[in-house]
Amino acid sequence: MLLTQILKPSCIKAPLAGTDKESVIEELINLLHEHKMLTDKADVIDAVLAREMTRSTGIGSGIAIPHGKCKGVSDLVMAVGIAPKEIEFDSIDGKGVKIIVLLVSPLGKTGPHIQALARISRLMLDEELREGLTKCKSAAEVYHLIKEKERE
Repeated sequence: MLLTQILKPSCIKAPLAGTDKESVIEELINLLHEHKMLTDKADVIDAVLAREMTRSTGIGSGIAIPHGKCKGVSDLVMAVGIAPKEIEFDSIDGKGVKIIVLLVSPLGKTGPHIQALARISRLMLDEELREGLTKCKSAAEVYHLIKEKERE
């Protein structure tokens, strides 16, 4: 599975306007909603924030992968945001995040959901990619960088 098969350039925001966990999650969900990728925006917000309450999705190294499964989407969808300043995300390493990758899938699509989470995690192990993403000033730059890394 390639992330660029799920991620649309129109669902990338660089830079994000939000300055806290909840606002950037809602900002990315709004981006998906604007591009008609959600069937129930409120359900998606509830699912992702409920998941975040059980355990933070700040995985360390400046990355957060907020995610959820719900009835508010008919397909696996993804949005990426790059924060200009670190955002407190209750990350496992205690540091703020600048790269936020939102993933939402339908209730019945556990396999693809887990595959996408694993792919994101694997890709984000690359320090050069993480550093490059935090310097991106546009959605096109973010998409290009991810696409190039997936080609390697």
